[in-house]
Amino acid sequence: MTDQLQPPTDTRQSRNASHESIQSSLEEVWYLKEISFKADKDAPSRRYKIITQNFNGPCSFIAICNILILRDRIQIQPWERTTVSYEYLSRLVAEYLLTASPEVDISAALSVMPATRKGMDLNPLFTGSGLFRPAGSGGELKLFEQAGIKLVHGWLVDPSSPEYEVLSRTEDYDSSVNLLVEADHATKGNLVVSDDFGPPGLSGRPDTIYELSLDEQRKVEDALVIRNFIENSPSQLTYHGLFTLASELEPGALVALFRNSHLSVLYKAPGDDGALYTLATDQVFLHEPSVVWERLEDVDGGSSTFVDSDFVRSSPAGGDYAGHTAETALAALEQQARALTLDETADEAIARQLQMEEDEVTRNYYVNREKNRMEKERIEHERAYEARRQAMAATRNKKKDCVIM
Repeated sequence: MTDQLQPPTDTRQSRNASHESIQSSLEEVWYLKEISFKADKDAPSRRYKIITQNFNGPCSFIAICNILILRDRIQIQPWERTTVSYEYLSRLVAEYLLTASPEVDISAALSVMPATRKGMDLNPLFTGSGLFRPAGSGGELKLFEQAGIKLVHGWLVDPSSPEYEVLSRTEDYDSSVNLLVEADHATKGNLVVSDDFGPPGLSGRPDTIYELSLDEQRKVEDALVIRNFIENSPSQLTYHGLFTLASELEPGALVALFRNSHLSVLYKAPGDDGALYTLATDQVFLHEPSVVWERLEDVDGGSSTFVDSDFVRSSPAGGDYAGHTAETALAALEQQARALTLDETADEAIARQLQMEEDEVTRNYYVNREKNRMEKERIEHERAYEARRQAMAATRNKKKDCVIM
């Protein structure tokens, strides 16, 4: 039997690295969608090419670029292009930062830009819609500041609620989670199991006894309040936060909204309406010209509606008309209408009813998908919390084993 020749190890590794590089490059190419938008309420609508996001797309970087596009700060050229890459967009943003603030050191903002492809480390405060604590070198916040983009969130505690006294002390998300970890350690890992804590030395579980100091007891009580607040706001948006955003933002404002551990473009419509809308950048709407914005009406997206460039309520075309423009879809419908006979009118009415039902199914699909994503992120938060708790417990056990000579 003849032995099969194998390529050298270096060659295989080179091929694998090349394959991974190509795969990474493909994942960082995003499709463009044409929409109309009024950058100035007194000016006519203009056409823009916005960036759509695939499943693994970097929502932070895409949101920053789309805001700069809609503000006419950067332009994607030529108009005919249908896709863009991270390399192309990062050059546009870097050039804008350099020209917009030539006298300012933008090194921190530029250094954090590559990290936006995988997400951003943002730590919101529960007491203000525009309050975030810097993480690391603070480059994330510098990027928004020097790009002139306001960063907001609606994960706010109501000052009239029982949770406010506790959350106004811990203030931000990271500090609140750290307190949860400390309280869980004090209760021997039972904080996430039972919230029926009695006086020091007792527990809601009959087979568990802790000796809690007064300080530890207060931490446990505060942790229960924090846990209740976080569990009751899985979308990282509260109604108090939603009302605060609606009242604080200026009409016509384009800002970056932190929600569900993601960033999206938030727009407050001018005029008496003053409604809040998020830009629909999901790639599934790439060929749905009637779906441009999603109205932000509740905290979980259950009552949200899609609107077009004129902020008129719409539904995805779906069926045989998916991907048609409004004009071509209308022309096709008119051609069908001329071919109808009186006997076919009833069938057409049934078809319209079926289409309405299909549109409703489509809307419910996206609502359920958003809920599933929220549930997935809740589970990821719990895993991260458990990992942090175990790490802290291991650190404390290690300290107990040390002997000071």
